[in-house]
Parts: sequence; structure tokens; C-alpha cells
Amino acid sequence: TQSKRALDAQRNVMEFLLVNHPLDCPICDQGGECELQDVSMGYGRSVSRYVDRKRVVPDEDMGPLVATDMTRCIQCTRCVRFSAEIAGTYELGGIYRGENLQIGTFDGKPLMSEISGNVIDVCPVGALTNKVFRYKARAWELVAKESVAYHDALGSNLFLHTRRGEVLRAVPRDNEAVNECWLSDRDRYSHEGLYGEDRLSKPMVKENGIWREAAWDEALAAAADALQSVPAGQAGILAHPAASNEEGAMLALLAKGLGIGNLDHRIKQRDFADAAVAEAFGLPVADIAKAKRIVLVGCNVRHEMPLLHQRIHQAVKRGAQVHVVNPVDFDFTFTPASKAIVPPSKLAEALTALGAGLDADGATVLVLGEIAENQADASHIRAAAKALQAAGKAVLCRLPQGANAIGLARQGVLPGGQGKDAFAMLDGSLKALLLFGIEPQFDFADNARAAKALLGAKAVVCTAFTSEALCELADVLLPIAALPEIQATLTNVNGIEQRSEAAGKAPGSAQSGWRVLRALYEHCALPALAFTDIDGLRAAAAPNAAVSGSGLSSPAARGEGFERVATSPIYRIDAVTRRAPALQAHPLNADARIVMHPEDAAKAGLAEGQMARVGDGTGTAVLPVALSSALAPSCVWIETNHPATAPLSQTAALAIVRAAP
Repeated sequence: TQSKRALDAQRNVMEFLLVNHPLDCPICDQGGECELQDVSMGYGRSVSRYVDRKRVVPDEDMGPLVATDMTRCIQCTRCVRFSAEIAGTYELGGIYRGENLQIGTFDGKPLMSEISGNVIDVCPVGALTNKVFRYKARAWELVAKESVAYHDALGSNLFLHTRRGEVLRAVPRDNEAVNECWLSDRDRYSHEGLYGEDRLSKPMVKENGIWREAAWDEALAAAADALQSVPAGQAGILAHPAASNEEGAMLALLAKGLGIGNLDHRIKQRDFADAAVAEAFGLPVADIAKAKRIVLVGCNVRHEMPLLHQRIHQAVKRGAQVHVVNPVDFDFTFTPASKAIVPPSKLAEALTALGAGLDADGATVLVLGEIAENQADASHIRAAAKALQAAGKAVLCRLPQGANAIGLARQGVLPGGQGKDAFAMLDGSLKALLLFGIEPQFDFADNARAAKALLGAKAVVCTAFTSEALCELADVLLPIAALPEIQATLTNVNGIEQRSEAAGKAPGSAQSGWRVLRALYEHCALPALAFTDIDGLRAAAAPNAAVSGSGLSSPAARGEGFERVATSPIYRIDAVTRRAPALQAHPLNADARIVMHPEDAAKAGLAEGQMARVGDGTGTAVLPVALSSALAPSCVWIETNHPATAPLSQTAALAIVRAAP
């Protein structure tokens, strides 16, 4: 009855505006994108009968992503309902009554939801608009291109709106099987990062420690010489797990042509005992919203895959129970039925104990997240999860560690023969390395180890961005286009290949990654390839089903110190998001810090806000202390991908924390 009354009230408001608002109404102006204007043009009057003075409502600062023009608001409460029913954050509501009713946040704080940008899409009158896109262009100036999100493996469908080759906006593209009609803020606003000041637009080579621009032929010749100047067993190729299928196929062809077995994309993984690779979910992602029971292990799903978290929220509304096994009591929009907050080394044990109480009815969805997949003893966690699946107690859904990790595994971007895995390649034994789309100061499991390995080798880097740290490590830089600027195919968590079209224009002489790799292949004087375009490459590619093993790593020795919980910040997940100003200004993008349990901090003589020196045997960092009882005792939580935390190794089991002098 309440829902019917709300719909009736909304319909009455729409009818009132339809009759009384002219086509050129300044209150409802959305630059040609107002639903009410469309209806009015088709069915309404051309002259307004509204003669009274309109009220004025002060705007509210909702943060760096959503702009407000609250005088336009018609109190339809779509944004309120989205905040409550879809996002589950209850951040928006109505204050005052009657003709004084206003929509806003209750506490005056910015919107904190990771999917807050969707209120822009549901607003029918332009009261809530895209702050990043605001005043950039009118709708009729834009060209829409179908694309796919590339910051997590869900592969949300979207349109990129461009003007003269510049990406100005991203909006959701309906796909009920993937993202429904929603889009995460990370996918909606990351396009800003494409235009960072350090975007690489021309090839560069280093001579006697000095960088200079070079022609493509010269740079490719230098890259080919670097890779072929050492025996094949002393060369390696590492790719970012968001590289496209076409780029992965070309990397595999290049490695095969050069006889290089050291090829991998699992750059964050630490435990390779079971040779694990990313796999498609055990059930369609849309069906998770209908699950009866969900178990989250080593997973901050709200930050790792925001729209999967939203699916779980919908499942809870339908009566599902969620059980959590984590080293941190992460903030979800639902109340778990049970929690086991344990150190990372106890995740496998806690999962086995929880699984003992599950029925063999197959009604449980088991989700393994970043912490579980990249843990030092991840093979034990995966073994416990697979045992539950084999017993018919759960359907296994492992979150891929990279937007296209499943696709790259299928394309064979994996060690061949006696080739080394991604972590072993950084032991200093390789004398030539090709990095594709990787920022070595952030993207590896052990950045300090990677830097040391690159300093001792000839390093060729295919990258969209440059930086001071990268220039210190590399010898040749080859500019490549980012995914919104190329035709590409990505494989999502359902195992479905999704294509995106080129929307933006790559800067300078930057080229599609697969074209750069094909040109490098030719400069290596390898047997000629039969294709010259992307369709030919797709036809020539020979995907295979990668199979993981069942080995287990040896238990790590435990000594003095704290276990480290390492997670990737939601808005520093890759090179593009790290350069998106609006995302960097968002409150969810916290500065580097060390989070400790209050009892552990007291024992170490540390207080909230105090600076602490953290060492793990490979590097040290000085970070401010934050206290939280949500953290398991004897652990410290330090996010990765920050310059301040880069010297620390994610592979170190323990960290020593002392007050900074």
C-alpha cells in the first residue's frame, strides 16, 4: 500500500509538471536529456499555465562526484529510493515537510557510497548531475561508443561519450546479466585519468642514462635488441592482468617466437604451489542475487567489485544469509549472519570450520577475494574452498585478480615448459624483461624486489604513462593506448567475451598494444604472421583452458611481529584510476596509513595519529597510525599502491612496528 501511494504521488507530480512546464523550462534543463522535456514535447502544451513565483532551494555539497541544482528538484524521491533500496546506504532523504520539503543528506557529509553516481541517472530533472562532466559539452555534441569497464572483472557494460576524440563521460549500458542498469563510481569517473600530465605519447629510449624521444623504428629496434641480446631462458615477459585478449594473444605469440617460457600475468599472486589461475564463477553473477547463503572469505567485496556487493545486498533483502571469514570486519551494507575475524594465516582453518556446518545442498555461494587469493598460503585457502565444492556444499566463485585475468589465462599468458612464474621472474636471474601495462612501483606483489630485478636487467616497458620511478628502471618506453581508445575484448567473471569499441583518441603516436607487439615481433625477425588487422589476430588466436594444480605451499615460519593484511585501495587499483582527480578527491580514497588493533597499539606504545616506522625485512615506511577494533588482533592493515607503502613487501608474513623517531 505504501509503495502504491508513493507511485501515485510521483505520477501526480509528473502530470503536474507535464501540464505546467514549457519546453524551455530553466528548472528542468538537462541540456536535452530531461525525460520530462521529452514527454512534454510529445504530449504536453507549448505554453505554461504556471504563473506563481517558484521557490529557491540552496544547493548541497555532495562531494567531488555529484553536483546539485536543488531548485530543479521535484521531490520524486528516486535518488532516495536508490540510496535505500539499491545502494543500501540510506544517505539521502527528505527533510522538512509540505511545500518546504527538500532532498539531501541527513548529516551534510559527501556521498560515501561506491555507486553514488547512479543517482545522476535516476534523477529526471537534472537536480543531480555529473560534477566531472558539468559544463563540458551538450548532449548533441557527443558521440556514444559501446565499451566495457576494465577496473574489475565484472566487465560492466557502458557507453563512452566523446567529443572530437576526447572521452568526456561514461554512462551505464543495460545488461541484466552483468551490471543491470548500474555503474560503479570507479568505472564512471576513471576516464579523467586518461588525460594525466604524465601520459606517454612518443617512444623513448635511454642512452647513457639520458632519456630522449625516438622514432618508432628506432625504439622497436632497441627493444628487440634488448630481448634478443640474452639467451631465451634469461628473458621474461610480464603483463598487467587488465590487458585485453588481443594483447594477450600477441604476447603469447611473441614469447613463443622468441622461445621465452618466462611469461605471466599473475603479478600480485604469491603462492604458486597449486599453479592457480583465474576461473569463471561457478554460477552466473546475476544468480548470486537469488542465493540462499553466501560466504565471503578474505574479501572486501564492496571495494573489489562494487556491483557484486550490490547483488549480495539484494540477496540479503530476499532472505539470504551472509557469513564472513576475514582478517578485517569490513563495512558492508548488510548485516552478516556470522563473522570470523581471524589473522590471514588462519583463513583456511576458519573456512574449513565454517564448512563443516554447511549442508550438502549446493545452496551456498563461496566467494574468495583479494586477501585470500594473494595470501602467502593461498593454496591452502583454495584447497579448502575446492573441498567444499567437491563435497557439494558450495559453488565456488573466485574473484579474478585483474579485469581480464580469465581471458589472459585462456590466451596462454602463463609460463611454458620450465618457465618461471611472475614472482620467480623477479629473483634477479633474468637479464631482459618486457613489461606490458605495468607500473612496477605499485603493481607487483613485491615492488622492492621488482625494482631490484629491473635495475639489473634490460627493461622494455609498453605503457600508457611514464613516471620518475619508471624512468629509473626502464631502458625503452613504448607508448600504448588505453582500453577506452582501442578495439578490445575482455573476458568477464561469467567467462563471456565482451567487446569494446575505440572511443577516445590516443595521444601523439601511441598505438594499440597489440599493434606495438606485432611491430616488435617483426623487428625481432621472427617468422611472418598471417594477419595484419585485429580480426585476423582474433581468428589466429588459439585460446586454451588453463588448468590449475593441487599442490600446497609449505607453512611460513612465524616469528616476532604482526601479520600484514594487504589490500588494494578502491580508487588506486590501476594506473588510470590513480590519475583520476575526482576519484582521488573522494573520501573513500584514504591516505596511506597503518591500521592496528587498539590493544596491539597500546602494547607497542603507539597512539592514534602517531607516526610509526614499519619494517618487514625488505623495506621500511613511516606511516600514521589509525586504531580500529575491526581488525583481527596481532595484525596490521596496510593498503598497497601508495608511494608511501611501496617500499614494503606484500610477501612478507610479518611486520615490525615501532614509534618513529
